[in-house]
Amino acid sequence: MTMPTRETPWPTGTPCWVDLSVPDVAAATEFYGSVIGWSFVDTGEQYGHYHIAQTKGKAAAAIGPIMQEGQPSVWTIYLASDDADGTAKLVTEHGGTVVAGPMDIEGSGRMLIALDPTGAAFGVWQAADMIGFGIYNETGSLVWEDARLADPAEGKRFYSAVFGYTYQPVEGAPDDYETFGVGGEIAGGMGGLMGSPEATPGHWLPYFSVSDADAAVAAAQRGGGTVAMAPENTPFGRIGILIDPFGAVFGLHAQIAEE
Repeated sequence: MTMPTRETPWPTGTPCWVDLSVPDVAAATEFYGSVIGWSFVDTGEQYGHYHIAQTKGKAAAAIGPIMQEGQPSVWTIYLASDDADGTAKLVTEHGGTVVAGPMDIEGSGRMLIALDPTGAAFGVWQAADMIGFGIYNETGSLVWEDARLADPAEGKRFYSAVFGYTYQPVEGAPDDYETFGVGGEIAGGMGGLMGSPEATPGHWLPYFSVSDADAAVAAAQRGGGTVAMAPENTPFGRIGILIDPFGAVFGLHAQIAEE
């Protein structure tokens, strides 16, 4: 069975990359190496020691330093675009806010960071040499993402207008939770804050696949992480939510072991 890998740019609107900003990159790579099994490649001083997380030699995510004192540590999901400047205009026209960029990352691509009208942050990536994920839907890579929004109806309107998303209800999920599709392909989920603590702002939540969710949770706890939702079996696999030692939230997904 071949693993899902990719070498060409992702279609517009597809979640195509995810990275984490932290105050201590060395501690974060050690934590995520033990929890998810990543190895890391330091891109060097020119790129601010942005560390690419790899699974089977393919790019799966990245961890880099926070850019300013007091910036929160969060996972940022990037949505693909073939025209970052055009996407920036659409973001603004439809009630979102561009907070950084568009800017070139030399030799890699063009990017921006934005807030949707509900306040959830996301990135936009226009690929040059760096397409984003080289591996996906595989142990040690991103397998799903949720947009958890304070106003899901407003969020769905925005993402549909900017990226052309279409939505499908999910049997057994909360009424406001739907999958979103890009070009007929299901690419993630979007809904309300779903059990998040009351004051939680809207956010995108990445889910990384691991071979054993409970072992990953134990590794996270040993490394100073905390459990926001203990792993439980669902119709979609065994799923848990963790908070890393820097306060960044991420999901875990594992196949349910056969009885």
